Amino acid sequence: MSENFETIAIRLQAERSAFKEHSVPLYLTSSYKFDDAEEMRALFANEKEGNVYSRYANPNTTELIDKMAALEGAEAGWVTATGMAAIFTTFGAFLKSGDHVLSSRSVFGSTHQLLTNVFSKWGITYSYANLDQPEVWEGLIQSNTKLIFIETPSNPGIDIIDLAFIAQIAKKHGVLFVVDNCFATPYLQQPIKLGADISIHSATKYIDGQGRTLGGVILGSKVNMLEIEAFARHSGPAMSPFNAWILSKSLETLAVRMDRHCENALKVAEYLEKHPKIKLVKYPFLASHPQYAIAKKQMKQGGGIVTIVVNGGVEGARKFMDGLKMFSISANLADTRSIATHPATSTHSKLTEEQRLEVGIEQGSIRLSIGLEHIDDILKDIEDALNA
Repeated sequence: MSENFETIAIRLQAERSAFKEHSVPLYLTSSYKFDDAEEMRALFANEKEGNVYSRYANPNTTELIDKMAALEGAEAGWVTATGMAAIFTTFGAFLKSGDHVLSSRSVFGSTHQLLTNVFSKWGITYSYANLDQPEVWEGLIQSNTKLIFIETPSNPGIDIIDLAFIAQIAKKHGVLFVVDNCFATPYLQQPIKLGADISIHSATKYIDGQGRTLGGVILGSKVNMLEIEAFARHSGPAMSPFNAWILSKSLETLAVRMDRHCENALKVAEYLEKHPKIKLVKYPFLASHPQYAIAKKQMKQGGGIVTIVVNGGVEGARKFMDGLKMFSISANLADTRSIATHPATSTHSKLTEEQRLEVGIEQGSIRLSIGLEHIDDILKDIEDALNA
């Protein structure tokens, strides 16, 4: 097998059946037949590899795991029904009452809810650190810190942190280092190769890339994935074979899609940075980005998300979004179609105003997920909305 990303994404697939199909079929079965009682016993005792029950494994989910692990440089993986199920499963597998989590302050709204409202009920505490203050991270590690969790680029602030730097701290203190790699994808960034223990994806986003389905992926070492498997097999956040089949096929076009997303997004960011009606533009590969040097070091390209702050606060944001004609107004992102989101009233609405400002979300902040339409049409829609 080639070592090139595009070839792996297309050519790594499940073993063909006796029908010699070119494209991997769907395996819509909940369970599997055993040749005899001894084989059944051996499979359940983990003395033999094979499929037992589709909540545990299925040829379609196995193919997706194998492909994602190869693309990210991981030994093994697990897939879940959603991206949040992947985050919950990871936390649930490794944390117990009395443990502490050190997290980047800039995290997805639902991840914040897990830390503040769910795990707190189970005696698990957390501390937040700013991505733009790496010098404070080590001092926030406690004797009971079990896990460091970060998003980079963050949602929606597009902040960046040096993965190798945090990995060094985590290793020094014997702490598990977990990275939400959703915005970058394995094509643009590979946290495990930079020292992370576990990399997580909401496959709902760029892995699918077409707004069709839900899914989550957890990647890491074989040892760590045994912990994930032990938790997931019994808590049941399983991905359906159909969704795994879609996502595996989607990976075949990930590289070419991300190239266009990044190309379009950079042009949008450069255009808006010079626009008089825009207060702020954040994009990793803009030289004005505070962590531009780090982004260039650990990312292949800047990604498909541009976050802006329009003048006029919430009313300015509302007028801009209502003026868009081609962009979709949606809480999702990473679609072929360009999408605009107002985080303060949607994805991060459960945060207080103070909490939002701490992660750079103003009332005028808008997250632009730049799609694959022609760049001239994307820019025209933005310009028309700003002039509306």
